[in-house]
Amino acid sequence: MSDLVLHKDLAPPRKNPQDLLRRREGLIGLLFLSPWLLGFILLKLAPIVASLVISFTNFYMINPDAIRFVGLENYLRVLGDINAGSSLAGSLGYFLFTVPVQLFAALGLAAVFSSDRLRAKPFLRPLFFMPSFIPAGAIFFIYLGFVDPQAGWLNRLIMQPLGLPPVPGPNTGLSYGILLVMMAMWSIGPGFLIMYGAMQSIPREIIEAARVDGAGPITRFIFITLPMISPAIFFSLVINLTSAFGGTVLLDRGFLFSFTLSPMEGYINFMIFERFRLGYAAALAWVMFAVTMSITFFLFRSANRWVYFPDEVNREEF
Repeated sequence: MSDLVLHKDLAPPRKNPQDLLRRREGLIGLLFLSPWLLGFILLKLAPIVASLVISFTNFYMINPDAIRFVGLENYLRVLGDINAGSSLAGSLGYFLFTVPVQLFAALGLAAVFSSDRLRAKPFLRPLFFMPSFIPAGAIFFIYLGFVDPQAGWLNRLIMQPLGLPPVPGPNTGLSYGILLVMMAMWSIGPGFLIMYGAMQSIPREIIEAARVDGAGPITRFIFITLPMISPAIFFSLVINLTSAFGGTVLLDRGFLFSFTLSPMEGYINFMIFERFRLGYAAALAWVMFAVTMSITFFLFRSANRWVYFPDEVNREEF
């Protein structure tokens, strides 16, 4: 009898079928994620780490054999580079101009679509979202052809027949400001859908109770709608921030294809393809990344004061 009890105690524990099922499901999920993980490691993570390593060298593309480790020399040079400082200030100005325009435009458009008086919403929603699919480079070329002082469509088809003065060319300050507004308004599609979805998720009982209490449309929008959709506003703000600072820099030496609305990105492009100083350009990119992350960190730290989190009672600070 004692031998039987001892043998039972030494027997290995039986595996739970639920644990085996979870492990199998986890392996299947990892198998489906493996193409994305492989692409992320090879095409994103590896170049990011390589750029960080290059930023600590004097990598000069014309003479790659003379590469050597220089430590923080590139970063110290950024602090004394007037062009880098002015480019970074220009990118900050671009962010301060375009992000509020995109937020207010998306918020206003979502408020209009949330009205019960608007008809044909299933047709109009895709119509306002579709422009965001068109690349920014294509919009830029269309704008150049539109405001060209010699053969532009605006002057020939509208301004001249109406006897109005011609619109200045694309290289003037006014034309550049119009381009900034148009680029900001052109890409509000995702933000508009995010705001609209958040407004649609507000319980109708709250709106009706406020209407019964005598709150007008503006009062309801300011004191009910905005606080309720503040998580969507916060999300759109972070996405627009990363888009304004970290937009695409087309790696092409041609001027038209290397054009960017962010001055810091243009300066990085200049350092790569005009000065061939890849080490210094990598340091500039990491400085820009540090500034972007600092602003993002500030936004997350301030989120507890103005963002409404209904599902998180004791929310920990970031």
